[in-house]
Amino acid sequence: MAATKLYVVYYSLYRHVEIMAREVQRGANSVQDVEATLWQVPETLSDTILQKMKAPAKAADVPEIRPEQLLEADGFLFGFPSRFGVMAAQFKAFFDATNDLWEHQALAGKPAGIFWSTGFHGGGQELTALTAITQLAHHGMIFVPLGYTFGSGMFEMNEVKGGSSYGAGTYAADGSREPTELELQQAFYQGKYVAEITKKLQNKPLAS
Repeated sequence: MAATKLYVVYYSLYRHVEIMAREVQRGANSVQDVEATLWQVPETLSDTILQKMKAPAKAADVPEIRPEQLLEADGFLFGFPSRFGVMAAQFKAFFDATNDLWEHQALAGKPAGIFWSTGFHGGGQELTALTAITQLAHHGMIFVPLGYTFGSGMFEMNEVKGGSSYGAGTYAADGSREPTELELQQAFYQGKYVAEITKKLQNKPLAS
């Protein structure tokens, strides 16, 4: 049986989403017969602007993805930072470049999950995911939320924790905060959860 291909596609400016993406990939790869691959979307800011923003270098071991490469995957996990309650413009620009795939509904029926990073509590821990679902809907992709399947970790009240029933998340605060152990556990769980569902759907394709 051919391996189930899951693409973890992300944009990260200050590495918070990258850290989450690597944990998501680890979780997905923990599922037998699943191959999860990391990809990053192209940067739209110039090197000069990135230097002024003191942004770290992009991960050298993660290639940039082209829209047509989405066709190769059986399922997806898309990760991005929040900008005023919506996905970062770099990721939106990537989705905007998928017009040919949309025209042919080439991604319809493929499952997809979402994870993210926001600055603070009011930064869009739920809204960022909710507004991102529109991209999936227009492509006919199947949104896979976590619900409350992560268990007791969903109800943690003794520490600051990102994420929601929509997917895994983290807080960046002023940029100095990094994903916590609990947030990384949820990211790992999400990768595993979406991989298992993608595998099931691949083995039982929808009727045409």
